[in-house]
Amino acid sequence: MGYRSLSEAEIEQLRTQGCCADDWSRIQVKDPFIAERLRNVAFSGDITLGVFDKKVLLPGGIEKDCGISCSHVHNCSVGDNAYVSNVAALANYDIADDAAIENVGAMRVTGATSFGNGVEIDVLNEAGGRTLKIFDQLSAQMAYMIVFYRHNAKLIDTLNTMIDTYVATRTASRGVIGVKVRIANTPVITNVCVGAFAQIEGASCLEEGTIQSCREAPVTIGTGVFAKKFIVLSGSKIDQSAILEKCFVGQSVKIGKQYSAENSAFFCNSELFHGEGCSVFAGPYTVSHHKSSLLIAGFFSFYNAGSGSNQSNHMYKLGPVHQGILERGTKTGSFSYLLWPSRVGPFTNIIGKHYANFNTSDLPFSVISEHEGRSVCVPAMNMFTVGTRRDSMKWPARDGRKDPVTLDLLHFHVWSPFIIGKIIRGLGRLQELSQGAREGQEYINFNGISIQKLLVKTSGKYYEMAIKMFLGDCVLRKLDALGGSSSFKEVQSALSNDMAGELSPWLDVNGLLAPASMITDFVNRTVEGGVKNIQDFHSQLAAIHGSYDREEWKWCAKLIEIRSTQPLATITTVALTTLVNEWKTTALKFNNMILQDALKEFNADTKLSFGFDGDEAVRDADFTAVRGTFEENSFVKSVKEDCLKIETRANKAVEFLSGLS
Repeated sequence: MGYRSLSEAEIEQLRTQGCCADDWSRIQVKDPFIAERLRNVAFSGDITLGVFDKKVLLPGGIEKDCGISCSHVHNCSVGDNAYVSNVAALANYDIADDAAIENVGAMRVTGATSFGNGVEIDVLNEAGGRTLKIFDQLSAQMAYMIVFYRHNAKLIDTLNTMIDTYVATRTASRGVIGVKVRIANTPVITNVCVGAFAQIEGASCLEEGTIQSCREAPVTIGTGVFAKKFIVLSGSKIDQSAILEKCFVGQSVKIGKQYSAENSAFFCNSELFHGEGCSVFAGPYTVSHHKSSLLIAGFFSFYNAGSGSNQSNHMYKLGPVHQGILERGTKTGSFSYLLWPSRVGPFTNIIGKHYANFNTSDLPFSVISEHEGRSVCVPAMNMFTVGTRRDSMKWPARDGRKDPVTLDLLHFHVWSPFIIGKIIRGLGRLQELSQGAREGQEYINFNGISIQKLLVKTSGKYYEMAIKMFLGDCVLRKLDALGGSSSFKEVQSALSNDMAGELSPWLDVNGLLAPASMITDFVNRTVEGGVKNIQDFHSQLAAIHGSYDREEWKWCAKLIEIRSTQPLATITTVALTTLVNEWKTTALKFNNMILQDALKEFNADTKLSFGFDGDEAVRDADFTAVRGTFEENSFVKSVKEDCLKIETRANKAVEFLSGLS
């Protein structure tokens, strides 16, 4: 339906309703035009108005007529059945159908702007050198390459050129307010684009940003929020006086309770409350919930910060050039401290204060603690904790992304070639150090951290359990896929026909697990022009993400061949059956160790503060009423159910192998 100019009668009616215009001829309306829906409005510039013939439902069940009242509207288009009320200055916006805006001081676009796209932030290193350009299609993987691959100048130039090209498409002198957006009680909104279905209520000030909201995953911006030079992606919620400056907020991120951050990027499903972030590169599922926690100049991924967690990069003379890396699944205990630069391996638990620079990247599942001023690492001891097991279960269950397009590519696997490769390298290094230690030496030094020599053998035994569980699980999944085979030769062929040439390392690219060679090839393609644009970048990396199962098996097959010292093509039924049975025995033992750790939550010490007005019987009854029993605990039940599944799965595989001709 086309637009038309106002008639003289309509102009006169609008005047009687308190409306005025610099030039009535610059106002275009759509039929059926209902003049009664415009009251006390000052128009200037070019105006396009839709049809206002419905009511809008506001919070609290209040219904009001759609239209415009008590506002100044300049150079705007207002869509069908939008509602604009008490906006002192609404300038240079295209407002979509069914949007509602009320009680806003100034909402304006002040000239050509990219709405936060292309803003440069100094993540990971406060002094710069790892500058990241943020934009509304930035993924965790692209950010990782831009931040960590600075040595590859051609790659950085190529990616920045792609981003600049994209940012140009987002640059305009008019902003967009999407369908069914709700904006209320916000003093100032300047140069901000707002996607469909977003809710902005009581924000303090929003400047130079994009809110990439959608129907399936609306964004919420709440009371007291100050955000300047920002990007917020779908499904995220920022409220309770959070302060963000030069920040990227990925999909389904929660930030609130006075959290403040600058020059930081937070990727999907992260949660930040109370504390502070400075130059933080927060990968997926980075969590900090406490007032006294400071994250600074570090990379974090699938991370949980205890209260009072802190890092320092102030031991410098030429500026704050230090940086730290906590690999996926790391936790820091209450009032922990780390001196940058340091690098901590996956699934590590850090307790205490550490004034040494160390690298435990190849010692996953460690516990790092402070002992008489010394940083001490106990490798593998975090494998059997309830916390590690719960994390592996909760991450996929807590993926809050509802947007049909998910940007960050994630693998949630605890056991993977990435982890097992680290274990193999770390275990080899530990054994070398232990064998080379002098007689009576209590500690060995592993990349700057102390490890008790006597614990190397125990750590090795536990790491060997991890390897057996990984191999057995891969073999079982492969056998499940070969359930239709009738001869053992078919199985041998299927197991061996797709094998890695060598046991090469894997990478964790900010949530994406892949062979290093595939990432290298992708980087080379990008530099050579084989990746055309942002969408192509995402698409080609998604293909790598989807190849995980195939690549995992290729790596696993090679490891089986190396460990068995015989070609996989000639592996025997006995050898495969042994792998399956070793997996069953090890997996059951692993689960039982986790159950023993869970049982500690129900011992006498945990009951000390219960039943405080009674005897031991009252204490036990009070504890049970509040915490339940070990046998009825949902986590305990799930582990016990897993034990039954392990038995069934292994027995089924052995029966399948024994029945082959």
